[in-house]
This record gives sequence, C-alpha cells and structure tokens, in this order.
Amino acid sequence: MSYTLEARDDRKLGLAVVMLRGGGAVRLELRGTSMLPSLWPGDLLTIQFVAHNQVVPGDIVLVMRDNRFFAHRLIGKQHDQDCVTLITRGDAVPQNDPPVATSELLGRVSGIRRGSRSLVPSQRVSLFQRALAWMLCRWDHFRSLALRIHAARLQASPSRSEQFFRGVFGAVRGIPSVLSSRTSQP
Repeated sequence: MSYTLEARDDRKLGLAVVMLRGGGAVRLELRGTSMLPSLWPGDLLTIQFVAHNQVVPGDIVLVMRDNRFFAHRLIGKQHDQDCVTLITRGDAVPQNDPPVATSELLGRVSGIRRGSRSLVPSQRVSLFQRALAWMLCRWDHFRSLALRIHAARLQASPSRSEQFFRGVFGAVRGIPSVLSSRTSQP
C-alpha cells in the first residue's frame, strides 16, 4: 500500500503517526495493489504499534518513508554495526524495497476487514498465493481482471457473489460447492 500525504490527508495521516508512535492502534483503508493477493484495495487494516524487535519476517508492517505509508511484508532484518534496517517487499512486487530504518516502522497489521469479513493476516504465504502474486505482478491484464472481479464481489450480495464464484471457478477452498452446500431432504 502506498499512501501519499495529500493536503486533505496530511492532518489525518499525521494523527495516525502520532497515535502509532504513542503506542496506539489505527485503522487505514488500503489503496494500493502491491500486496495482492494478501491485501486488496478497499481492505480496512488495523495497525498496532510494535517495536522493531517485535516484528519477524513474514509480518505485514506499516512504514513511513518520504511522507508516504507502505504496508509491505517484512522479508528480513540487516544488522550493520549498531544499526538495524528492515527489508520489506510487496507480495506482488518482484524486488525488495529500499532498506527501512527502524525509526520509519509505524506498526504491524493485526487485522484486515474485507467487506463483511474480518481476517487475521498470515505470516506465511502459501504456494498458491505466491503463484497468484507472481501472475498479478507480471501480467497487467490479469491484475486488472482480478481487481474488477474483486470489486464486483464486494458490491454483490454475499450469497450472489458466492454463486458467481462457484459458477466460474467451481468449488474453491472456503466456498463449498453447490452440491455440498445443499442439505438432503427425505
């Protein structure tokens, strides 16, 4: 997630920085696509303050660099003499971000609200998610199609979107097939 500080957002995002650095938590709406498929535009992220020694590789962290917010996955830490820097990367981005100073770390994503569902971010990215991220990173048309489907799914009623996805993709993990969701009646 890249979040540029605009004049109207400057005060709100500045307040978010103060809240997080003061040990609090904030909720921010995701705007970018660099964390697909783990995070989608429109997701509401709950970010909790954490110290740099409390984050581990795999965590999704929020950092502020050049007056912009980035929610990316922590890949690792570099220890140089007395300095620790964080290495982050978006799931759908092929290269790591420039190293991040620990002073730029604002917090860790502790919750995701997607439509009517609440999710806990996973530190592990499955093989399927990695393959999907690779495709979303490299194929603009595929990413555009995935974003349109995601937007349509959020706008549709839950039962209607589930029927759509079952019809298009068949039984998908977490979405039972039409046959298995029916109860048999004597």
